Amino acid sequence: MAPADLRAITLSRWAGDGPATGTMVVAAAVADDVVGVMRDLYEARFPIARLEPVQAFGGDDDASMAANNTSAFNCRAITGGGAWSEHSYGRAIDVNPLVNPYVRGAAVLPAAGAAYADRSLQAPGMIHDGDAVVRAFAARGWVWGGTWASSKDYQHFSTTGR
Repeated sequence: MAPADLRAITLSRWAGDGPATGTMVVAAAVADDVVGVMRDLYEARFPIARLEPVQAFGGDDDASMAANNTSAFNCRAITGGGAWSEHSYGRAIDVNPLVNPYVRGAAVLPAAGAAYADRSLQAPGMIHDGDAVVRAFAARGWVWGGTWASSKDYQHFSTTGR
């Protein structure tokens, strides 16, 4: 993805204890979708713990996830593979990854999010099937990784379903 095809957008978020702002880098083609999703989440008072470009973490996805940072663009391979992630194209977003971990078998990422693999929990910032987060993304045609069959990526939303 060429830098000219990306947009850094400043977004309002509900920080749990009140309003805040943050920045997300996305593909220009999905910027309007993302603004709409984040507006819906703000209005629903869904808490977004942190909202910074992955660049603030030196491009380290693990560090960003451990910090419970909601982010989009990050030029990296898919988890456990060699193909480019949808994040590399700025058309995937991870929301509150600490409380919405990636789960494949016994592997949980971030590791500190292992307790949140139990989706019966109701912690602030957790995403559940049919909630305001899933509905906001689905209304714009985005797919939730929490519906995947072979793994569950509870933090992940993408335009392609990958």
